[in-house]
Amino acid sequence: MFSHVMVGANDLEVSRKFYDALLGTLGIAPGVANANRYFYRSRTGSFGITAPINGEPANHANGGTIGFNMESTEQADAFHAAGVANGGTTCEDPPGWREGSVGKLYLAYLRDPDGNKICALFRPPKA
Repeated sequence: MFSHVMVGANDLEVSRKFYDALLGTLGIAPGVANANRYFYRSRTGSFGITAPINGEPANHANGGTIGFNMESTEQADAFHAAGVANGGTTCEDPPGWREGSVGKLYLAYLRDPDGNKICALFRPPKA
């Protein structure tokens, strides 16, 4: 459905350090520089950080969340820990299992250095 996701960054190097560590837990190579942007690519899509083109400060969407699929709860925990260790802040409830209308999910939420909400999501296989 998506070709890419791009978020604004006020300090590209701070955000690059954060996302290099965070996405590194998923086996994604460090960001590749392209002018005032860094891109992270996988076989399923691209994620980028950019200095806003209009020159205004970057800000986050109220109510917006960017979710990353995890292969295990351990990977979700490593993703969350890497984010917190590299300038992110935990938000929502602590990482853990949640029950809801879509079933049982393991979720770990944090905010990047610019306040964008990031979610690690592990969905267990159906029995």
